[in-house]
Amino acid sequence: MSTSHVLLGLLAAGSRHGYELKRAHDTRLPRAKPLAFGQVYATLGRLQRDGLVVSAGQDREAGPDRTAYTLTDQGRAALTGWLAAVEPPMPYVTSALFTKVAVALLVADLNAARSYLIAQARAHTERLRELTAVKTAPASTLADVVAVDYVIAHLDADLRWLRTTLTRVADWHREVHP
Repeated sequence: MSTSHVLLGLLAAGSRHGYELKRAHDTRLPRAKPLAFGQVYATLGRLQRDGLVVSAGQDREAGPDRTAYTLTDQGRAALTGWLAAVEPPMPYVTSALFTKVAVALLVADLNAARSYLIAQARAHTERLRELTAVKTAPASTLADVVAVDYVIAHLDADLRWLRTTLTRVADWHREVHP
């Protein structure tokens, strides 16, 4: 995720200060890792340095001064360009799950590798159940449903891969330990 671009996107609707940006991020991207305030302000500083946002004034609401930021024309162009660019499919396997399975097959005996794959598949299945409950809960927002759909699709793909790998574990183990 590009924090810079997310903040530019949140500023597209109008001026906001750092606290509002953090809150909007955490609300609009409900399943994403929450932003830390320090990350928001550091990113705003870089965006301002690069001419993508400018200070839109300060206000004080029962606390310290808060600087609001707004997009510049250059910032809006950067956001538009980023949104128009197609994300390339991942060229490498960077999943901790894949790495752990591959290493388990290198160092573990056949039964230990199978046990790990089965345990991981159970964990994925349980998480799918939890997310399905979130998706169907009456209080779920559209942002929740869209985010959960994304996570469910990825967990489902992982689960299918785990099951397929489980059927191949003996062959893979023989290949690694001839």
